[in-house]
Amino acid sequence: MNLSFHPHRRYNPLTGEWILVSPHRTLRPWQGKLETAQKPGMPAYDPSCYLCPGNTRANGERNPAYASTYAFDNDYAALLADTPVETVNDSDLLIARNERGLCRVICFSPRHDCTLALMETDDIGRVVQVWADEYRELGALEHINYVQIFENRGEIMGCSNPHPHCQIWANQTVPMLPAAEQERQHDYAARTGSCLLCDYVRLEIDRVERLVFENDHCAAIVPFWAVWPFETMLLPKRHVTGIDQLDAAERRAFADALRRLCTRYDNLFCASFPYSMGIHQRPTDGAPHDEWHFHAHFYPPLLRSATVKKFMVGYEMLAQPQRDITSEQSAFRLRELPDTHYSRRSEP
Repeated sequence: MNLSFHPHRRYNPLTGEWILVSPHRTLRPWQGKLETAQKPGMPAYDPSCYLCPGNTRANGERNPAYASTYAFDNDYAALLADTPVETVNDSDLLIARNERGLCRVICFSPRHDCTLALMETDDIGRVVQVWADEYRELGALEHINYVQIFENRGEIMGCSNPHPHCQIWANQTVPMLPAAEQERQHDYAARTGSCLLCDYVRLEIDRVERLVFENDHCAAIVPFWAVWPFETMLLPKRHVTGIDQLDAAERRAFADALRRLCTRYDNLFCASFPYSMGIHQRPTDGAPHDEWHFHAHFYPPLLRSATVKKFMVGYEMLAQPQRDITSEQSAFRLRELPDTHYSRRSEP
């Protein structure tokens, strides 16, 4: 089968879904519109930003003069700890159940003008440590069975504040997508006696064509079944079920991989690159969940330039996901980019 030209479907073993790939429509997607480099222009401190140190948030509380990371309860949380336990069932057609939970906000840095791409590896390492601490502490609560860590970067991804931060939503139930991944990883382990993502990361490192980069402990891969144009996964090479199981060297390697990948994203179109990033790991329901392999997904919407975006419309909303750029083309383009941020490279 000619995966570089003929239309075909690719299978996602993590979710059980299929994607239609039409590579003949765009054989060289990176030769589209060229962008003029956008120099970062935000101030290091913004007196109107509700996430900057010392500023007052919308609910009237004042942030401390934090010098590193800062975590606090979301002022407008989507989940509440005191939600009563109630169920609605009308004829098995109108069904609803209350959902308890907690929402947290993590500021990566006191600097308003930072992103993961512009932070130092040690500073990102402190963010990774906070993620591990929050995952452990929230997951230990009796009514929390899943902890979802995610970052929306950029206005088009729904980010309402450019200050570097992420959110954590801790749920009473395991959400649909992690639940699907859990089922597939469990079935694979039961069928093969092995870990799905351990086998997958070894295969991709061996094949190289979808590998963006690797360090001693992590690999960045454009998955074979990727839907978004420059979608990637970050995976540890060792089998760990959650971020709390990474040792010091692995945490630093994960921080290094986050910086390098986000730098490549910015370098792709010489602009601050929008994305949604999320960490998937074992539920916190008390079971060991040895089938789980900790990993992070990056879903960026940009297609050909910093102004040409991909949206899920038409066929994709009504039938199945579809893409023109193959995973191999995306990985090649990202792999060829430098690790130094475009704004920090010396002028020719």
